[in-house]
Amino acid sequence: MSLPAAVAAHLPAFTPEVQAETAAVWEKVRRHVTPMEWRSQAPLIAAINRLKRERRAVILAHNYMTTDIFHGVGDYVGDSLGLAREAARADADIIIQAGVHFMAETSKILSPDKRVLIPDLRAGCSLAASITAEDVRLMRQRYPGLPVVTYVNTSAEVKAETDICCTSANAVQVVEQAAREWGVNRVILIPDEFLARNVARQTNVGIIAWRGRCEVHEQFTAEDIREIRQAHPGAEILAHPECPAEVLAEADFAGSTAAMNDYVLTRKPRQVVLITECSMADNVAADAVETEFVRPCNLCPHMKRITLENILEALVEDRHEVTVDPSVARRARDAVQRMIDLPPPAVPARYDLVRARHHVDVELI
Repeated sequence: MSLPAAVAAHLPAFTPEVQAETAAVWEKVRRHVTPMEWRSQAPLIAAINRLKRERRAVILAHNYMTTDIFHGVGDYVGDSLGLAREAARADADIIIQAGVHFMAETSKILSPDKRVLIPDLRAGCSLAASITAEDVRLMRQRYPGLPVVTYVNTSAEVKAETDICCTSANAVQVVEQAAREWGVNRVILIPDEFLARNVARQTNVGIIAWRGRCEVHEQFTAEDIREIRQAHPGAEILAHPECPAEVLAEADFAGSTAAMNDYVLTRKPRQVVLITECSMADNVAADAVETEFVRPCNLCPHMKRITLENILEALVEDRHEVTVDPSVARRARDAVQRMIDLPPPAVPARYDLVRARHHVDVELI
């Protein structure tokens, strides 16, 4: 990728100084990046980190970023919930979202006085695209009095129509909290159909679900898991709850990306398979040097639109600023803040696989 002249002017050569500046990052990523690739990545990492300090900027890097971004320039790294919390606390003038558009909107909702930039406006999300604010309003008409729990993988307009947000890490907790607070035994949980089905198997609260799906996680099948287990009989298989329920039923563990990360770093399995987006395994592997990672690979095309090059462009040229209508932001902030205000679990939440193997119907609309 060729950089505009004004941006390229900030890019140093691969000098001994740059090598020294980026040595700690190289130690993290050297198993996943070739020396040839590193000669082009290290100057970008050095330039970005220098400019961040000059501009009082922070980079929020999701678990699905490539290792050069995640370990090289991310100031705060993790899952959607962790990044949302960090966005609210960030001591910075500028937030750069190394993730997708709904995450940048969430950062802006929680930090209205900060400039929020996303390096590529095309970094979208199949889940966020699956539902609109009008859909939520129609659901409220159909199910009056029921609380609407909305996954953070949604637009600001959808969040503004909801009662409380959730992530895969706290969806069961939020659903049960909403049912108690509203005094009901059913909750609307949107838009991820598979997350809703998996939450339904963890709780006695009835779930009304939407037909949205993550284009990465919906590709995994139970047969995939059985084939992996046959090829790698000693591997421990960890699945994300955006996968079909049948996949979770075949896995050894199910939880959010934070829970997967915690599982690997705490248990130190000899061999592990992460049933989620590709880059997650690379990023965890950099910290879990004793574990062998088997990598069934489904890439998120939206996450992969974010690169070191366009992060540098965002810093130099202030592109692309994410804004949210103030009236929408105010209502969406209430829903996100209710989630953030819940006490975090003592350990990252996991999905009980004994329960996961029982069939529980959801009402799908």
